[in-house]
Amino acid sequence: MEPVEEIRSSIEEMVAQKRRPMVTLTYAQSLDGSIAARPGAPLAVSCEETKLLTHRLRAAHDGILVGIGTVLADDPKLTARRVGGPHPRPVILDGRLRTPPNAKVIRHPRGVVIATSENADAALERDLRARGAEIVRLPAGDGGLSLTALLRRLGEMGIRSVMVEGGTSVLTSFLRAGLVDWVLVTIAPRFVGGVRAIAALPPADAASVEPFPGLGDDWRCGRFARDMVVWGRFVPGKSTERESARTKRNAADRDQKER
Repeated sequence: MEPVEEIRSSIEEMVAQKRRPMVTLTYAQSLDGSIAARPGAPLAVSCEETKLLTHRLRAAHDGILVGIGTVLADDPKLTARRVGGPHPRPVILDGRLRTPPNAKVIRHPRGVVIATSENADAALERDLRARGAEIVRLPAGDGGLSLTALLRRLGEMGIRSVMVEGGTSVLTSFLRAGLVDWVLVTIAPRFVGGVRAIAALPPADAASVEPFPGLGDDWRCGRFARDMVVWGRFVPGKSTERESARTKRNAADRDQKER
């Protein structure tokens, strides 16, 4: 089965099993794992065929999530325009409300959701709301905003599947938290030596790759014109499982305090 249909067909199963929106983590990298040549500068990694694949995957999800760094560096539209839609609803992780009021994503046809911190500036929130953005304030999590709380809020909005596209901080945070169900990585046959797609993951003292998160044994790969695409169901590493359990306990503790 080709990747988009395989991932799309599992949404109901994943939502019922995880009791949260299904999360697909996806990005394009070079052979050496770079997603940009230098920080803050966009780099077109995918060829035309894998760009089309990415837009088909976007159209298969209810939401698409990136961090503020991606918005500031790339000013993306976050649509599925190459396949004519349907467009996923964009979600921006932006703890300090740095999203520019004139960013392309502000004019998204489905309206943008900006997830921010509980102490973000109220005046910036009013300005973004006036331009049509929906602002969601979240409690702090491990190293940033609470991703567990974010997924819960997105589920309440009717978003049952989320495609996480980056950048490095966001991708790494979802992997650390174990809040991933599918992974799809596009690999361009080039060496860049630039910004890594994923930051360091625990355990730091591992002597082999076995304890790290990865893909299940039924992972697949295929060539799409110039590029290679690898996809499969996510399997948490031993440290990721502990991190996920700790994240769930922290979320449960916060829920108890709110009650």
